[in-house]
Amino acid sequence: MHLDPATLLIVSSVMTLLVGTLFVLSWRQAPASRALALWGVAHILGAVGSAGLALRGQIPDLVSIALSNAVVLAAYGLIWSGVRSFEGRPIRIGLALAGAAIWCVLCLVPAFYGSMEARIVYASAVAALYSADSARAFWRGRGERLASRVAAVTTLGLHATFYLVRIPSTLLAPPPPKLNPLTSPWVAILCFVTLLFSIALAFTCMALVKERAEREQRLAAATDPLTGIPNRRAFAEAAEAALATRRDVALLLFDLDRFKAVNDVHGHAVGDAVLVGFCTMAASLLPREAVLGRLGGEEFACLLPDVSPAEALARAEELRRTFASLSVSELPDLQVSVSIGIAQARDGIDYEALMRRADAALYVAKHGGRDRVAVAERVQAA
Repeated sequence: MHLDPATLLIVSSVMTLLVGTLFVLSWRQAPASRALALWGVAHILGAVGSAGLALRGQIPDLVSIALSNAVVLAAYGLIWSGVRSFEGRPIRIGLALAGAAIWCVLCLVPAFYGSMEARIVYASAVAALYSADSARAFWRGRGERLASRVAAVTTLGLHATFYLVRIPSTLLAPPPPKLNPLTSPWVAILCFVTLLFSIALAFTCMALVKERAEREQRLAAATDPLTGIPNRRAFAEAAEAALATRRDVALLLFDLDRFKAVNDVHGHAVGDAVLVGFCTMAASLLPREAVLGRLGGEEFACLLPDVSPAEALARAEELRRTFASLSVSELPDLQVSVSIGIAQARDGIDYEALMRRADAALYVAKHGGRDRVAVAERVQAA
Protein backbone atom coordinates (compact mmCIF):
# COMPACT_ATOMS: atom_id res chain seq x y z
CA MET A 1 0.00 0.00 0.00
CA HIS A 2 1.37 3.39 -0.97
CA LEU A 3 1.33 6.13 1.66
CA ASP A 4 1.82 9.70 0.54
CA PRO A 5 4.20 11.95 2.47
CA ALA A 6 1.37 13.93 4.03
CA THR A 7 -0.05 10.75 5.54
CA LEU A 8 3.38 9.77 6.83
CA LEU A 9 3.74 13.19 8.43
CA ILE A 10 0.41 12.74 10.19
CA VAL A 11 1.43 9.28 11.43
CA SER A 12 4.75 10.68 12.63
CA SER A 13 2.93 13.54 14.33
CA VAL A 14 0.55 11.20 16.16
CA MET A 15 3.37 8.93 17.29
CA THR A 16 5.42 11.90 18.49
CA LEU A 17 2.40 13.16 20.40
CA LEU A 18 2.00 9.79 22.10
CA VAL A 19 5.69 9.78 23.06
CA GLY A 20 5.37 13.30 24.44
CA THR A 21 2.34 12.29 26.48
CA LEU A 22 4.27 9.29 27.83
CA PHE A 23 7.10 11.59 28.92
CA VAL A 24 4.68 13.95 30.68
CA LEU A 25 2.92 11.10 32.48
CA SER A 26 6.28 9.75 33.59
CA TRP A 27 7.24 13.21 34.85
CA ARG A 28 4.03 13.35 36.90
CA GLN A 29 5.18 10.18 38.66
CA ALA A 30 8.70 11.57 39.17
CA PRO A 31 8.30 15.36 39.48
CA ALA A 32 11.92 15.81 40.52
CA SER A 33 13.08 14.85 37.02
CA ARG A 34 12.69 18.06 35.01
CA ALA A 35 14.27 16.33 32.04
CA LEU A 36 11.12 14.23 31.59
CA ALA A 37 8.98 17.36 31.52
CA LEU A 38 11.24 19.06 28.98
CA TRP A 39 11.32 15.98 26.75
CA GLY A 40 7.55 15.70 27.01
CA VAL A 41 6.93 19.32 26.01
CA ALA A 42 9.50 18.98 23.22
CA HIS A 43 7.75 15.98 21.67
CA ILE A 44 4.31 17.56 21.99
CA LEU A 45 5.63 20.67 20.22
CA GLY A 46 7.24 18.45 17.60
CA ALA A 47 3.90 16.76 17.01
CA VAL A 48 2.17 20.11 16.56
CA GLY A 49 4.87 21.29 14.17
CA SER A 50 4.74 18.09 12.12
CA ALA A 51 0.97 18.40 11.83
CA GLY A 52 1.40 21.92 10.52
CA LEU A 53 3.90 20.73 7.93
CA ALA A 54 1.50 17.98 6.83
CA LEU A 55 -1.18 20.60 6.12
CA ARG A 56 1.02 22.44 3.62
CA GLY A 57 -1.23 23.84 0.91
CA GLN A 58 -4.37 23.56 3.05
CA ILE A 59 -3.44 26.25 5.56
CA PRO A 60 -1.64 29.57 5.01
CA ASP A 61 2.06 29.23 4.19
CA LEU A 62 2.88 31.54 7.07
CA VAL A 63 1.63 28.79 9.39
CA SER A 64 2.81 25.69 7.52
CA ILE A 65 6.25 27.06 6.62
CA ALA A 66 7.29 29.77 9.07
CA LEU A 67 5.44 28.83 12.25
CA SER A 68 5.45 25.02 11.95
CA ASN A 69 9.18 24.82 11.26
CA ALA A 70 9.87 27.24 14.13
CA VAL A 71 7.91 24.97 16.47
CA VAL A 72 9.87 21.90 15.29
CA LEU A 73 13.19 23.69 15.83
CA ALA A 74 12.05 24.78 19.28
CA ALA A 75 11.28 21.13 20.01
CA TYR A 76 14.87 20.14 19.20
CA GLY A 77 16.09 22.91 21.48
CA LEU A 78 13.96 21.59 24.33
CA ILE A 79 15.25 18.05 23.79
CA TRP A 80 18.74 19.52 24.15
CA SER A 81 17.63 21.33 27.33
CA GLY A 82 16.24 18.06 28.70
CA VAL A 83 19.56 16.32 28.16
CA ARG A 84 21.41 19.14 29.92
CA SER A 85 18.95 18.97 32.80
CA PHE A 86 19.43 15.20 33.08
CA GLU A 87 23.19 15.70 33.26
CA GLY A 88 22.87 18.38 35.94
CA ARG A 89 23.93 21.23 33.65
CA PRO A 90 22.20 24.66 33.46
CA ILE A 91 19.09 24.84 31.30
CA ARG A 92 19.64 27.64 28.83
CA ILE A 93 16.19 28.32 27.43
CA GLY A 94 17.46 31.28 25.45
CA LEU A 95 19.86 29.08 23.51
CA ALA A 96 17.25 26.33 23.26
CA LEU A 97 14.89 28.70 21.47
CA ALA A 98 17.58 30.58 19.54
CA GLY A 99 17.33 28.30 16.52
CA ALA A 100 13.59 28.90 16.23
CA ALA A 101 13.94 32.63 16.88
CA ILE A 102 16.59 33.08 14.18
CA TRP A 103 14.40 31.07 11.81
CA CYS A 104 11.52 33.49 12.38
CA VAL A 105 13.78 36.47 11.71
CA LEU A 106 15.17 34.87 8.54
CA CYS A 107 11.64 34.22 7.29
CA LEU A 108 11.17 38.00 7.23
CA VAL A 109 13.90 38.13 4.56
CA PRO A 110 12.26 37.52 1.15
CA ALA A 111 15.36 35.87 -0.35
CA PHE A 112 15.49 33.30 2.46
CA TYR A 113 11.74 32.73 2.71
CA GLY A 114 11.48 32.20 -1.04
CA SER A 115 14.38 29.70 -1.19
CA MET A 116 13.42 26.17 -0.25
CA GLU A 117 17.09 25.22 -0.46
CA ALA A 118 18.12 27.85 2.09
CA ARG A 119 15.30 26.86 4.44
CA ILE A 120 16.23 23.16 4.32
CA VAL A 121 19.92 23.88 4.92
CA TYR A 122 19.24 26.13 7.90
CA ALA A 123 16.64 23.86 9.53
CA SER A 124 18.85 20.80 9.03
CA ALA A 125 21.87 22.57 10.50
CA VAL A 126 19.95 23.62 13.61
CA ALA A 127 18.47 20.15 14.17
CA ALA A 128 21.90 18.57 13.66
CA LEU A 129 23.53 21.00 16.08
CA TYR A 130 21.03 20.38 18.88
CA SER A 131 21.13 16.61 18.36
CA ALA A 132 24.93 16.46 18.19
CA ASP A 133 25.39 18.56 21.31
CA SER A 134 22.81 16.43 23.12
CA ALA A 135 24.82 13.33 22.22
CA ARG A 136 27.97 15.08 23.42
CA ALA A 137 26.35 16.00 26.75
CA PHE A 138 25.28 12.39 27.32
CA TRP A 139 28.79 11.20 26.49
CA ARG A 140 30.43 13.70 28.84
CA GLY A 141 28.37 12.25 31.68
CA ARG A 142 29.65 8.72 31.10
CA GLY A 143 31.37 8.81 34.49
CA GLU A 144 27.93 7.88 35.80
CA ARG A 145 27.71 4.38 34.42
CA LEU A 146 24.22 3.86 33.04
CA ALA A 147 23.58 0.96 30.67
CA SER A 148 21.44 2.97 28.21
CA ARG A 149 23.86 5.88 27.90
CA VAL A 150 25.59 4.46 24.81
CA ALA A 151 22.20 3.84 23.16
CA ALA A 152 21.18 7.45 23.80
CA VAL A 153 24.44 8.78 22.38
CA THR A 154 24.08 6.56 19.32
CA THR A 155 20.46 7.57 18.72
CA LEU A 156 21.19 11.28 18.88
CA GLY A 157 24.44 10.93 16.96
CA LEU A 158 22.77 9.07 14.08
CA HIS A 159 19.98 11.64 14.00
CA ALA A 160 22.50 14.47 13.80
CA THR A 161 24.36 12.61 11.05
CA PHE A 162 21.15 12.27 9.01
CA TYR A 163 20.59 16.02 9.06
CA LEU A 164 24.23 16.72 8.28
CA VAL A 165 24.00 14.46 5.22
CA ARG A 166 20.85 16.24 4.15
CA ILE A 167 22.71 19.57 3.87
CA PRO A 168 25.20 18.65 1.10
CA SER A 169 22.53 16.51 -0.58
CA THR A 170 20.29 19.57 -0.83
CA LEU A 171 23.13 21.75 -2.10
CA LEU A 172 24.24 19.20 -4.70
CA ALA A 173 20.72 18.37 -5.87
CA PRO A 174 18.51 21.36 -5.00
CA PRO A 175 14.74 20.83 -5.26
CA PRO A 176 12.96 22.41 -8.23
CA PRO A 177 11.73 25.93 -7.39
CA LYS A 178 8.03 25.12 -7.77
CA LEU A 179 8.13 21.64 -6.25
CA ASN A 180 5.60 20.91 -3.54
CA PRO A 181 7.79 19.78 -0.62
CA LEU A 182 5.32 17.04 0.26
CA THR A 183 6.06 15.29 -3.04
CA SER A 184 9.80 15.12 -2.32
CA PRO A 185 11.23 11.69 -1.41
CA TRP A 186 13.15 13.46 1.35
CA VAL A 187 9.86 14.02 3.18
CA ALA A 188 9.10 10.29 3.31
CA ILE A 189 12.62 9.55 4.51
CA LEU A 190 12.39 12.35 7.07
CA CYS A 191 9.10 10.95 8.38
CA PHE A 192 10.54 7.49 8.93
CA VAL A 193 13.68 8.91 10.54
CA THR A 194 11.63 11.14 12.85
CA LEU A 195 9.36 8.24 13.75
CA LEU A 196 12.27 5.96 14.60
CA PHE A 197 14.05 8.77 16.43
CA SER A 198 11.03 9.51 18.64
CA ILE A 199 10.54 5.87 19.57
CA ALA A 200 14.25 5.19 20.16
CA LEU A 201 14.73 8.39 22.16
CA ALA A 202 11.70 7.60 24.31
CA PHE A 203 12.98 4.12 25.15
CA THR A 204 16.54 5.24 25.87
CA CYS A 205 15.64 8.34 27.90
CA MET A 206 13.06 6.46 29.96
CA ALA A 207 15.62 3.74 30.56
CA LEU A 208 18.23 6.32 31.63
CA VAL A 209 15.87 7.88 34.16
CA LYS A 210 14.94 4.44 35.52
CA GLU A 211 18.58 3.30 35.71
CA ARG A 212 19.57 6.47 37.56
CA ALA A 213 16.75 6.02 40.08
CA GLU A 214 17.81 2.42 40.68
CA ARG A 215 21.44 3.46 41.04
CA GLU A 216 20.53 6.14 43.57
CA GLN A 217 18.50 3.60 45.53
CA ARG A 218 21.46 1.22 45.59
CA LEU A 219 23.76 4.00 46.75
CA ALA A 220 21.30 5.06 49.43
CA ALA A 221 21.08 1.46 50.67
CA ALA A 222 24.87 1.30 50.86
CA THR A 223 25.46 4.73 52.43
CA ASP A 224 25.31 5.84 56.04
CA PRO A 225 22.71 8.63 56.06
CA LEU A 226 24.48 10.78 58.68
CA THR A 227 28.08 10.74 57.51
CA GLY A 228 27.61 9.94 53.81
CA ILE A 229 30.24 7.17 53.83
CA PRO A 230 29.64 3.45 53.12
CA ASN A 231 27.66 1.61 55.78
CA ARG A 232 28.69 -1.69 57.36
CA ARG A 233 27.42 -3.90 54.55
CA ALA A 234 28.90 -1.78 51.77
CA PHE A 235 32.23 -1.57 53.57
CA ALA A 236 32.34 -5.34 54.03
CA GLU A 237 31.68 -5.88 50.32
CA ALA A 238 34.42 -3.42 49.34
CA ALA A 239 36.83 -4.99 51.80
CA GLU A 240 36.17 -8.51 50.56
CA ALA A 241 36.71 -7.39 46.97
CA ALA A 242 39.99 -5.69 47.90
CA LEU A 243 41.24 -8.72 49.80
CA ALA A 244 40.51 -10.91 46.79
CA THR A 245 42.67 -8.81 44.46
CA ARG A 246 45.37 -7.25 46.67
CA ARG A 247 47.97 -8.64 49.06
CA ASP A 248 49.31 -5.67 51.04
CA VAL A 249 46.16 -4.47 52.77
CA ALA A 250 45.73 -3.00 56.22
CA LEU A 251 42.48 -2.77 58.17
CA LEU A 252 42.08 0.06 60.66
CA LEU A 253 39.28 -0.01 63.24
CA PHE A 254 38.32 3.24 64.96
CA ASP A 255 36.33 3.76 68.14
CA LEU A 256 35.68 7.32 69.29
CA ASP A 257 36.60 7.50 72.98
CA ARG A 258 33.92 8.25 75.57
CA PHE A 259 31.42 9.10 72.89
CA LYS A 260 28.43 8.42 75.15
CA ALA A 261 29.69 11.16 77.46
CA VAL A 262 29.77 13.58 74.53
CA ASN A 263 26.09 12.86 73.83
CA ASP A 264 25.14 13.06 77.51
CA VAL A 265 26.95 16.33 78.22
CA HIS A 266 26.63 18.24 74.94
CA GLY A 267 23.60 16.62 73.31
CA HIS A 268 23.07 14.37 70.35
CA ALA A 269 23.39 17.22 67.84
CA VAL A 270 26.96 17.81 68.97
CA GLY A 271 27.55 14.06 68.97
CA ASP A 272 26.38 13.83 65.37
CA ALA A 273 28.64 16.75 64.47
CA VAL A 274 31.60 14.92 66.04
CA LEU A 275 30.86 11.83 63.91
CA VAL A 276 30.62 13.91 60.75
CA GLY A 277 33.75 15.84 61.70
CA PHE A 278 35.70 12.63 62.19
CA CYS A 279 34.70 11.39 58.74
CA THR A 280 35.56 14.71 57.14
CA MET A 281 38.94 14.76 58.84
CA ALA A 282 39.68 11.14 57.91
CA ALA A 283 38.66 11.65 54.28
CA SER A 284 41.03 14.61 53.99
CA LEU A 285 44.00 12.63 55.35
CA LEU A 286 43.45 9.20 53.82
CA PRO A 287 44.64 8.37 50.30
CA ARG A 288 42.08 8.37 47.52
CA GLU A 289 42.06 4.60 47.17
CA ALA A 290 41.28 4.04 50.87
CA VAL A 291 37.81 2.78 51.80
CA LEU A 292 36.24 4.38 54.87
CA GLY A 293 33.04 2.98 56.36
CA ARG A 294 30.83 3.34 59.40
CA LEU A 295 30.25 0.06 61.22
CA GLY A 296 27.68 1.53 63.60
CA GLY A 297 27.45 4.06 66.40
CA GLU A 298 30.88 5.59 66.96
CA GLU A 299 32.76 2.73 65.30
CA PHE A 300 34.42 3.15 61.91
CA ALA A 301 36.74 1.12 59.72
CA CYS A 302 39.21 1.91 56.97
CA LEU A 303 40.83 -0.37 54.44
CA LEU A 304 44.21 0.81 53.20
CA PRO A 305 45.37 -1.01 50.06
CA ASP A 306 49.00 -1.37 49.04
CA VAL A 307 50.54 -0.24 52.34
CA SER A 308 53.26 -1.74 54.49
CA PRO A 309 52.78 -2.20 58.24
CA ALA A 310 54.93 0.86 58.89
CA GLU A 311 52.87 2.99 56.47
CA ALA A 312 49.60 1.80 58.03
CA LEU A 313 50.87 2.70 61.49
CA ALA A 314 51.98 6.13 60.33
CA ARG A 315 48.55 6.80 58.81
CA ALA A 316 46.81 5.71 62.00
CA GLU A 317 49.00 7.89 64.19
CA GLU A 318 48.37 10.89 61.95
CA LEU A 319 44.62 10.35 62.18
CA ARG A 320 44.77 9.94 65.97
CA ARG A 321 46.82 13.09 66.53
CA THR A 322 44.76 15.22 64.16
CA PHE A 323 41.44 14.16 65.66
CA ALA A 324 42.66 14.75 69.23
CA SER A 325 43.73 18.28 68.28
CA LEU A 326 40.29 19.26 66.98
CA SER A 327 38.54 21.91 69.04
CA VAL A 328 35.40 24.00 68.88
CA SER A 329 35.64 27.54 70.22
CA GLU A 330 31.96 27.54 71.22
CA LEU A 331 32.49 24.35 73.25
CA PRO A 332 35.80 24.70 75.10
CA ASP A 333 34.99 21.70 77.31
CA LEU A 334 34.55 19.36 74.34
CA GLN A 335 37.50 17.00 74.01
CA VAL A 336 37.60 14.17 71.52
CA SER A 337 39.97 11.31 70.85
CA VAL A 338 39.99 8.00 69.01
CA SER A 339 41.44 4.57 69.65
CA ILE A 340 42.66 2.60 66.65
CA GLY A 341 43.36 -1.08 66.06
CA ILE A 342 45.39 -2.20 63.04
CA ALA A 343 45.58 -5.61 61.39
CA GLN A 344 47.71 -6.34 58.33
CA ALA A 345 46.31 -8.82 55.84
CA ARG A 346 48.23 -11.99 55.23
CA ASP A 347 47.98 -14.32 52.23
CA GLY A 348 44.70 -16.17 52.28
CA ILE A 349 43.14 -14.33 55.22
CA ASP A 350 39.46 -13.55 54.81
CA TYR A 351 37.57 -10.44 55.84
CA GLU A 352 36.04 -11.86 59.00
CA ALA A 353 39.40 -13.13 60.27
CA LEU A 354 41.05 -9.79 59.52
CA MET A 355 38.25 -7.98 61.31
CA ARG A 356 38.67 -10.16 64.41
CA ARG A 357 42.39 -9.42 64.53
CA ALA A 358 41.83 -5.68 64.14
CA ASP A 359 39.12 -5.79 66.80
CA ALA A 360 41.50 -7.51 69.20
CA ALA A 361 44.03 -4.73 68.62
CA LEU A 362 41.35 -2.11 69.18
CA TYR A 363 40.43 -3.78 72.48
CA VAL A 364 44.03 -3.42 73.63
CA ALA A 365 44.09 0.25 72.59
CA LYS A 366 40.85 0.98 74.46
CA HIS A 367 41.88 -0.79 77.65
CA GLY A 368 45.40 0.55 77.50
CA GLY A 369 44.28 4.10 78.19
CA ARG A 370 42.48 5.14 74.96
CA ASP A 371 43.71 7.74 72.47
CA ARG A 372 46.30 5.33 71.14
CA VAL A 373 47.06 2.90 68.33
CA ALA A 374 47.58 -0.84 68.76
CA VAL A 375 48.79 -3.28 66.10
CA ALA A 376 47.48 -6.84 65.90
CA GLU A 377 50.92 -8.40 65.45
CA ARG A 378 52.14 -6.68 68.60
CA VAL A 379 49.06 -7.82 70.47
CA GLN A 380 49.85 -11.46 69.59
CA ALA A 381 53.52 -11.04 70.49
CA ALA A 382 52.61 -9.67 73.89
